[in-house]
Amino acid sequence: MNGNQRSVPPATAVRLVAQRELNTRLRTRGFVVGTLVILAVMVGYLLLQANLFNRENTTTVGLTGQAAAIAEPLRAGAGQVGMELQVERVPSAAQGSAQVSEGELDVLVAGSPANLRVTVESELDAPLRALLNGISRQEVLDAKLVEAGQVPAEVMSEVNAARVQVSTLEQPDPAPGQRTVVALVMLFLLYMGITSYGSLVAQGIVEEKSSRVVEILLSTVRPWHLLLGKVIGLGLVGLTQLFIIGVAGLAMASATGVLTITGVATTTLLWGLLWYILGFFLYATVFAAAGSLVSRQEDMQAVLTPVTIVLLIGFITGFTVIQEPDGTLAVVLSLVPLLSPILMPGRIATGAAGGLEIAVALVLTLAAITALTWLGGRVYRAAVLRTGSRVRLTDALRG
Repeated sequence: MNGNQRSVPPATAVRLVAQRELNTRLRTRGFVVGTLVILAVMVGYLLLQANLFNRENTTTVGLTGQAAAIAEPLRAGAGQVGMELQVERVPSAAQGSAQVSEGELDVLVAGSPANLRVTVESELDAPLRALLNGISRQEVLDAKLVEAGQVPAEVMSEVNAARVQVSTLEQPDPAPGQRTVVALVMLFLLYMGITSYGSLVAQGIVEEKSSRVVEILLSTVRPWHLLLGKVIGLGLVGLTQLFIIGVAGLAMASATGVLTITGVATTTLLWGLLWYILGFFLYATVFAAAGSLVSRQEDMQAVLTPVTIVLLIGFITGFTVIQEPDGTLAVVLSLVPLLSPILMPGRIATGAAGGLEIAVALVLTLAAITALTWLGGRVYRAAVLRTGSRVRLTDALRG
């Protein structure tokens, strides 16, 4: 056996095992169907959000009687403040009220421009109220200026020339809400990716043990090479799926108008891919070590529970961290190596993580990967050939 093991160079052994896992998993129906289902759900969700976004941000205003004269000032004022308005002419106030009641109109405006009357179902939005009040006051002001022998256009030109000068100490965030959404999506994808493909590592090891395929494999390659190749292969499968989902989601979100900060989203995706690689290698050998302790699929969940609980804690606390990314708790938790791959990308997406914090998290995570890889490899090497009852962790550590 030792002679056969020496006949395969380590790099070749790792590459062959990784290639075997990569080819096997990428060609499975489960991978293809799973990816397509996720993409289909994402398309449906983004289309729904785009439709709801457009409906919620567009106000339909009906004008009737003399109020029809304010159509152009209303559109111009809405454009200046970034308000989405759809202005329609309504034949009568009664018909307009019925349309408001049926939801066809959001607002009905009647009366003269100087004395507007508004009908809404429950409440008039504050920006639209301010806009209508401004138009009405402008009409009154114009009339008073004419009575005083002044030219309204000239007076208003001088009035509008007055501006408040504003100096900002920090660059304002153009879309904090979208940053939060991007952070939450990345949190979910990383948690699911690391958990799912980490579990696949353990599942594959248990399958090989129960079918005794591992004995055949270890007659050709060393345990450490087999473990490393399996981790690299499955890690690449997960990275491929995450990349496909991330790029497709980014493109669809931009195309539907749900996402406008594509630069932030692209940066977050790239950071997410890096943290997925680190997170997967951080946990993969732990999953592998846990899987090597048992020989039956029925026993696998018991040994994986402690690992999945740590990941679940990271996922749950991630919501708090993203809501308050500058808080002390968020900073501390995102620097904990076991939680950094889940939490740090979200803080990066929100713009709260500084360069020094990211660097420290990377160094600590790499150190943890080194330690856990050595520990997990030792457990795997000692337990992978032991079949039958569950191997105790202390026995495996003793070798």
